Amino acid sequence: MLVGLVIIFVAALAVGTPMCVALAGVGVLPNLLGSAIPYNIGSALRSLVGGLDSFLLLAIPLFMFSGVIMARGGISEKLFNIFAYFCGNVTAGFPAATVVTCLFYGAISGSGPATTAAVGAMTIPFLNKRGYDPVFSTSLVAVAGGLGIIIPPSIPMIAYSTISGASVSDMFVGGVLPGILIALFLTAYSYIYCKTKGEDKEKLRAHYKEVRERGFWNVFKDGFWALLSPIIILGSIYSGTATPTEAASISVYYALIVSIFIYKTIKISDLVAVLRESVKTYAPLLFVISSAVVLSRAITLLQVSKIVKEAVLSNISSKILIMLMINVILLLAGMIMDSVPALLIFTPIILPIATSVGVNPVHLGIIMIVNLAIGYVTPPVGVNLYVASNMTGIPVLRIAKGVILFIAAFLIALLMITFIPEISMLLIS
Repeated sequence: MLVGLVIIFVAALAVGTPMCVALAGVGVLPNLLGSAIPYNIGSALRSLVGGLDSFLLLAIPLFMFSGVIMARGGISEKLFNIFAYFCGNVTAGFPAATVVTCLFYGAISGSGPATTAAVGAMTIPFLNKRGYDPVFSTSLVAVAGGLGIIIPPSIPMIAYSTISGASVSDMFVGGVLPGILIALFLTAYSYIYCKTKGEDKEKLRAHYKEVRERGFWNVFKDGFWALLSPIIILGSIYSGTATPTEAASISVYYALIVSIFIYKTIKISDLVAVLRESVKTYAPLLFVISSAVVLSRAITLLQVSKIVKEAVLSNISSKILIMLMINVILLLAGMIMDSVPALLIFTPIILPIATSVGVNPVHLGIIMIVNLAIGYVTPPVGVNLYVASNMTGIPVLRIAKGVILFIAAFLIALLMITFIPEISMLLIS
């Protein structure tokens, strides 16, 4: 039964079935085929509605709404100028500033594709004009955009917490050091690339001189409110002042105030278009989440997690091999589905196995999300690849070739995060 359901699910995705239909359909299939589990279409419909009846999940559309406002408000450009002021005169300085901008913007949007789109729209043309290879520039932003789901507040972290029971605040804290580590590895590869391929120093110095002539105070003053955004959002959560959902509400108000009244990059008349764009972004995701709940309930009733756990632990005793196996499964899953449905499907199966060998649920959540972040730049799904391709006109396959060595750097960081739990757990009190 289990193998058959997996085959049907993969086949449904292969022929272009919408993700939400495939998830819900496979969830009710066992009952339709005469299985003993009492999970019929009526139960599935109740799960579709009840799956979204969560105060925590309300944070997802709110964070996505604030991210769209920030993107429309040109926040990424102001962040980039601050970081470029300090590192624009060194080898790979501007690529490094791009990675750090993705890091900070991820703390605003909570989304990989949103980070890629917002940061890439400004930095890719900038890097190309300064002599960098367009494929390198595009690949850099596509991969660094994955930091958007690792650095808190992360939408996939919220989804993982709802299914695993792990504290979303602990997940947010646990993602900080892994996100910084991955950013360092991506910057290190950028340095090696620029050192090997060379840079147009004349163009780079000219822009760096232009930024420096503005003076630190003017650059900082222009980007201050953008820098303050993640501090306010995350500070309210970590201090216990607000829950993640309440912090998401704060982020919306903050984004509106900064974009409309301080930077004046958005007019009140633009809000209808901003809201429409937000709904187009998060409405499909919420359908997927509710459909994934249907499949998750079916998996629970079929005792899939128990069957898989017994099969794995009876054949593999090494914790190292089990963790490597989990990473491989998640990397493959990231190639064919988005991060949120992957988390909702695989968490109930993988969590019992990981905890049985001593892995903390928060640590496991970080491992899962880092794996799925790599999925944003691996075909055939590779959402960030398509976002970057649409912005630049570069074919997806060319970008996919350009990200290979960036992915290698990402994988090294993933292995460190997997086998050095302190990277994820150090900041959690």
